[in-house]
Amino acid sequence: MKYRKKPVVIDAIEWTGENIKEICDFMSWKNVSHDERHGLKIHTLEGEHHALVGDMIIKGVAGEFYPCKPDIFAQTYEAVS
Repeated sequence: MKYRKKPVVIDAIEWTGENIKEICDFMSWKNVSHDERHGLKIHTLEGEHHALVGDMIIKGVAGEFYPCKPDIFAQTYEAVS
């Protein structure tokens, strides 16, 4: 069988490497940490994920957060007004 992804509007923000306060505010200061050695770490339902500069941080439908590579994000989502 084939399946289509349900149309869902999500909130997301790009990790620029310089916007840690904005990222933490977006994530309500939960499940995120940052240091110079390890960069941005997001604690997800599947474990710890490291976000690279340029990755999009997505808030999922259940309120969870996770990083997404920019090329996958562009193929999966489009901006809404």
